[in-house]
Amino acid sequence: MADIFEKLVKNYGPLGQHRERAHGYFAFPKLDGEIGARMNFRGKEMIIWSLNNYLGLANHPEVRKTDADAAAEFGLATPMGARMMSGNSNYHEQLERELAAFEEKEDAILMNFGYQGIMSTIDAICGRHDVIVYDAEAHACIIDGLRLHPGHRYVFKHNDIDDCAKQLERATALIEKQKSGGILVITEGVFGMAGDQGKLKEIAALKNKYSFRLMVDDAHGFGTLGERGAGAGEAQGCQDAIDLYFSTFAKSMASIGAFMAGPKAIIDFIRYNIRSQIFAKSLPMPLVLGNLKRLELLKTKPELKNKLWSNALKLQSGLRERGFDIGKTDSVVTPVYMKGGVEEATAMVVDLRENYKIFCSIIVYPVIPKGHIIYRLIPTAVHTDEDIELTLQAFSETKSKLDAGVYKVESIPDMAEVR
Repeated sequence: MADIFEKLVKNYGPLGQHRERAHGYFAFPKLDGEIGARMNFRGKEMIIWSLNNYLGLANHPEVRKTDADAAAEFGLATPMGARMMSGNSNYHEQLERELAAFEEKEDAILMNFGYQGIMSTIDAICGRHDVIVYDAEAHACIIDGLRLHPGHRYVFKHNDIDDCAKQLERATALIEKQKSGGILVITEGVFGMAGDQGKLKEIAALKNKYSFRLMVDDAHGFGTLGERGAGAGEAQGCQDAIDLYFSTFAKSMASIGAFMAGPKAIIDFIRYNIRSQIFAKSLPMPLVLGNLKRLELLKTKPELKNKLWSNALKLQSGLRERGFDIGKTDSVVTPVYMKGGVEEATAMVVDLRENYKIFCSIIVYPVIPKGHIIYRLIPTAVHTDEDIELTLQAFSETKSKLDAGVYKVESIPDMAEVR
């Protein structure tokens, strides 16, 4: 019999194989200082484009005070225990009510984390006779939720409504053959890699022909889209057609936790059947009170969202004017598509960080096909015009170097040697 650990140390995976050279620089980097548009990386101040602090709430003085006061009053242990047993509070229920009202739903359930929350929701509501139809570019948390599903699932091409209808046709035929089960369609309000909104209104219109329920993961749309910041459903005028609306607090709210909003009867079912919450300690009181304050600011300070969009549009138009391909983004998420190998991409990142003081996330193979590079820039309300101009200049210069072959190297550099 083989040792189960033996196969692990022989193959660390496509990302893990570079761990010794990448750790601390390309992977698991450490940013120091107060969260903001400029932070320190390895002792150098950088312009940071990798934080989902969309509205700049991470260091908002009212937020910091609420967080501190709540921690001083309650500590991190309160309430103690899972919510179903001993960990409920008036504040937890208040936050649920306010979130439900903001999203124009009957009820909402708090979750400790978004990733586990949506996974466990899929597991709770879908049985072996049910069919899930989902977008091909759905987030990993949705994919992992699908892995828990014992029934059939059909994927449709990204934002392709005709293919979505085709998969609904297949799902409907299977349900009719089984004579039991229902259909759940899952998509996203904003796809976090490419920045394009899910075609929620068009998908919802398919309800005129097919019988299904619609779940939307709007992690990147909540707080950034819509007149009130209520998300992609509000922006597209179809919030009422979304049966289950999900978002995390880790983006616009710059916090921890998540919620699912929908019909009261269904939220009650989830509340009593979602294993990741039933068997987990309740969200600590400082986070609950902090999230109440963040939600208040999201609702009462539209200037934060306006500033975010002002910065995003300046960045995106500046990139387009300089000839960069930023795809079909219609959100604040700003991808920059380039051609090159992993080695070229990493050399370019080093140049951006060490010589231009620009810190942004990079996506390469195996996350995307070989020969492609995606930089993902996340604008926030606290970036300045100077931050944007310096970044545009840096991208123009490094792109010229990339095209000229300056970054062609034989292997990923050992970042322990870069100081």
